[in-house]
Amino acid sequence: MADIARQLGISKAAVSYALNGQPGVAADTRERVLAVAQDLGWHPSASARALTGSELRVIGLALSRPTDAFAVDSFFFRFLAGVESVLVERGWSLLLRVVGDNTDLEVETYRRWWGEGRIDGVIVVDERHHDERIAAIEAMELPAVLCGGPRKDVRMPCLWTDQAGDGALVVEHLADLAHRRIAHISGPRIFAHERARQRGVRAAAARHGMEVITLEGSYAAADADKLTRRLVQQGEPPTALIFGNDHMSVAGLRTLRELEIAVPEQISVVSWDDSPLTTAVDPPLTALARDTQGYGRQAAEALLDLVAGRHRGRIAVPRSALRVRSSTAIAP
Repeated sequence: MADIARQLGISKAAVSYALNGQPGVAADTRERVLAVAQDLGWHPSASARALTGSELRVIGLALSRPTDAFAVDSFFFRFLAGVESVLVERGWSLLLRVVGDNTDLEVETYRRWWGEGRIDGVIVVDERHHDERIAAIEAMELPAVLCGGPRKDVRMPCLWTDQAGDGALVVEHLADLAHRRIAHISGPRIFAHERARQRGVRAAAARHGMEVITLEGSYAAADADKLTRRLVQQGEPPTALIFGNDHMSVAGLRTLRELEIAVPEQISVVSWDDSPLTTAVDPPLTALARDTQGYGRQAAEALLDLVAGRHRGRIAVPRSALRVRSSTAIAP
């Protein structure tokens, strides 16, 4: 600041106002200060801003997912693209860490980041059943947004998805095609959204007088293969399979082809997630299309609003749409 003040012949206080976007300095002076700062290669010090209580303009996201699963999960890449699009627009940054399947390490990571003054807030994803992370984060008084809920017992804003509505979309499509015995190969039930999806599928099936077989997988291709074989090799196989994500649905489709079971003539296949994978296979997969990038944008915007003092409460995510393709047909 002293170098800029000396070069422009103004006070250090005026330089400080200009660099921090505060009132008390003329617009032309602010522009001159910023121009000189850019020439000098100046950037604000995150540690200094932390000491003065200023925003760091950094949000944190720690993912407690196995690294091999994260590497093939298109959901998170699209979600992160949405988060980053907001941060880039507003001049913020993302501190990201994949900690493996360890929620205790996730909480410890947030505690360390917050204690060291490295972040202004966090986005919490993959809500668990009886999620202990939420109470721990609230005890830290760390600003956070939960991608889950809706929950009335938490203070943090929640971005919630109508999982029951999504399940109804899938089941009603299959009911219209005269399917009466279907199977739902879900992701792990430790995740709150998978429990909600299972309830939604069962409730919608009950309304249509359909039988549902529910099996739990791990989102991995090997699980999809094993569970698909178990289902189709039993006495009375289902006429439609619903997979928990795009990766599992593609793996299940490959297994059916290996078993010489025609899709959709003998078994229809639906993916809970839509992505380029679902249209790169033969036949292209009927899938639930969600605006995952928009979801990431919503999460980032809600957190930045919270840091700025605006708590937005429970926020509904836009409804999914079913993209009907040639992997579903009238039941045999």
